[in-house]
Amino acid sequence: MQAQPFRIQVEQAVLDDLLSRLQRARWTSVIEQGDAAKEIDWTLGTGAAYLQELVNYWRSGYRWREQEARLNELPHFKVRIEEAHLHFVHVKARSDRSLPLLLLHGWPDSFCRYRKVIPKFSAAFDMVVPSLPGFAFTGEVKLASQEQPNRQTAKLLWRLMTEVLGYEQFVVAGGDGGSVIGQILAIDHPESVIGIHLTDLGWHATTIDPATASREEQKYLAAAKKQYMEDSAYAMVQMTRPRSLAAGLNDSPIGLASWIIDRFHSWCDGDIERKFDRDDLLTNVMLYWITQTIGSSMFTYYADMRSPSLTPSNYVAVPVGLALFPKDGAGIPPRSLAERTLNVQRCMEMPRGGHFAALEEPDLYAEEVIAFVEALREWAGDAALDRPPARSLPNSLQSQSDSETRHVR
Repeated sequence: MQAQPFRIQVEQAVLDDLLSRLQRARWTSVIEQGDAAKEIDWTLGTGAAYLQELVNYWRSGYRWREQEARLNELPHFKVRIEEAHLHFVHVKARSDRSLPLLLLHGWPDSFCRYRKVIPKFSAAFDMVVPSLPGFAFTGEVKLASQEQPNRQTAKLLWRLMTEVLGYEQFVVAGGDGGSVIGQILAIDHPESVIGIHLTDLGWHATTIDPATASREEQKYLAAAKKQYMEDSAYAMVQMTRPRSLAAGLNDSPIGLASWIIDRFHSWCDGDIERKFDRDDLLTNVMLYWITQTIGSSMFTYYADMRSPSLTPSNYVAVPVGLALFPKDGAGIPPRSLAERTLNVQRCMEMPRGGHFAALEEPDLYAEEVIAFVEALREWAGDAALDRPPARSLPNSLQSQSDSETRHVR
């Protein structure tokens, strides 16, 4: 298997069609709740005033060709592995002491999640940032079966790292779906994965038997259930009727933007306009639009619900670092809950930030990943990164006790 250079080059006809659709927008009547003057209200979904302003900017201020050129400054590649045509960014480090770092996104973002941290990592890591199967330039992948789809994705990424790129060992970092896939990689290929860094525990971690949970865990599980009931209608639709939803979102750029931007608003720490640049938000939406992958990306919810790749009985034995951001999901989980499924060696409660940490708080995120991986380097050794038989780790990697979990300021 030989990876080939890839360049993003969207046909002008696609952009012309998009502009025509945006100009012919048919806006729904706004359902008001409470004070009609509160046009910024997001209680019922994407704020109507914000969405109209964003679409106006999309029509007249946003420049895809400029964003396309910026994305093409990164080294892109594609390679066929089994039935997948995997797209990935591969940035070689400036240092001879670099470690391979596989960076994994989730839904509804893309490889652009890591755009701001790639320069911060370039001195320390060889970075591989793929578009997951079903997303962006990888597109839909015809899996051999529907059994454990995330495990099949993990296998494809392991083959990318080892067989295509020649990395015998590497580190994985990710969140959301990237957290789940990273954990599967560590479980299935501990000889290759020397450590994983996560921003969440994975959706399976909260499905434990409540009768076995401590009081602190029960409190968090109750908060997670409440948060899920209030803010997870999107997930229920995508797990049960993805095709019905995809038909509309694939045909309407405004519908697509509304569905995706609602998640960025809900999962960020504060005002979406202060947390995310409009060009970044729209470029992420554009990656779904130009590749027509909203349907295949949502299908991962449907497939994994029917054949989950992880359960609370699975355990990640390689060293795990956690950077837990306060506005991600139901908030910061108890360390004891994490330790049920993860070999937690570093657990950091971050002072601010939400679900898309690498894009929202790139400095905090990058500093924490670097700190974790530098400690892994000390433990594994620079010579070929061979893992020693002992599980003891250096003090720089060890976290303090549950009651003394350190905070990053």
